[in-house]
Amino acid sequence: MFTDEDLMRSWNLCKINHRFKEQAMRKLHQKIDSSNIHFRDKFKKKSEVLLLHSFLQKFPDLNFENLTCESPDFIIQHQNKKIGLELTEVINHLDKKKIESQLNKIFREAELILQKDIKNLQGLYLIEIDENLALEALKNKEILLQNLLYSIKNLRPKGIFLKIKKIKSEGNIFISFNPEMNLFEELCSEKIKQTIEKKNQKYPLYDSTLDECWLIIVSDMSSLASKYQYIENMAILENIASPFHRIYHLDSLFGSMTKIK
Repeated sequence: MFTDEDLMRSWNLCKINHRFKEQAMRKLHQKIDSSNIHFRDKFKKKSEVLLLHSFLQKFPDLNFENLTCESPDFIIQHQNKKIGLELTEVINHLDKKKIESQLNKIFREAELILQKDIKNLQGLYLIEIDENLALEALKNKEILLQNLLYSIKNLRPKGIFLKIKKIKSEGNIFISFNPEMNLFEELCSEKIKQTIEKKNQKYPLYDSTLDECWLIIVSDMSSLASKYQYIENMAILENIASPFHRIYHLDSLFGSMTKIK
């Protein structure tokens, strides 16, 4: 289960983008907190709206009408239209998901240990790893943990940890993959196409009173399994069939956005 610490980690990652509108995002989170939905759903909604922060920069005049609905995820007012936003993520490297999950467990364990010296160590630590050695290193998690602790305490990489960058942050000690790590990667357009086709099947379930419904496909740039540099073979997506009125793909941190439809 995710925690408030996970949410705060995501918040601090968003601040890497200097155009992140922190005050506006706080207001959206406060509205979600004041709703009557379950606390787990509040966490989910706050995480989702954080993923949308770079999208919101492109549409500064939109207003949220409903932050807590389902099917679609959000309802906005834009140019005198009532528009639904359906949010979904695309995974670039499904094979990296297991490795990423195991490394994240090591990161969380290290965060707890490092809290003993939070006064000196508080911050967001962006880690770059040698992905080719990660699977082998995970066979000895204790050594991996000790190398991570050493790297953070000394700001000097050790073992599979190649680079480390410390950024001032709110709250606690947070460890995350560096979003700019190994960005010479392509995102297969076929995966985006499959994501769209899957969402197309659910379109009849969405609120029929809306003027339009947009599909927002997000790549989580803080995830080993999702980060990318460019979309490969965009021609596949040029004339894709979909009932969604607009389809966008965006990265979660840096603000790059592609209009697919």
